Amino acid sequence: MRVIKDNHVVEDNWERVDELENDGPLPAGQVIIPFSYWRDNREQLISSGKTVAVCVNGDDETDEVARDLEHFELIALDFPKFTDGRSYSHARLLRERFGYEGEIRAVGDVLQDQLFYMQRCGIDSFQVREDKDINKALGALKGFSVKYQTAADGALPVYRLRGSA
Repeated sequence: MRVIKDNHVVEDNWERVDELENDGPLPAGQVIIPFSYWRDNREQLISSGKTVAVCVNGDDETDEVARDLEHFELIALDFPKFTDGRSYSHARLLRERFGYEGEIRAVGDVLQDQLFYMQRCGIDSFQVREDKDINKALGALKGFSVKYQTAADGALPVYRLRGSA
């Protein structure tokens, strides 16, 4: 699978698994598991030493995810439909309040029109819908030359740039 990561289209080795039996084995390799599975099997997963990432949906509490940030090199945020913006809040809180420095990936109904705003909230990789052109979506990240407000990406807003000119 290809994703957009750090403003480039790259091959990705993570496999997202949406349904898991609580006592079933995980697939080999790098796996993105539902946060609910992590919550139910936390101790076993930590002791196994297996590298896992979690997929957080809009109903999950960011505070609960933040308790275990040191165990995740990637957190996937699910956008089940383009009108569901709860994962924007997850991203912003993970970056700004909880200081998460790992990869935050947008998954689900991810469309090119959203990428710029997702990136501003702290999302740094994107799994674009399979029926969309990933290279065209990459271009959407360059669609705006100035930012009007502060955000998790640390870019200076235009009013600060005007004062320094």
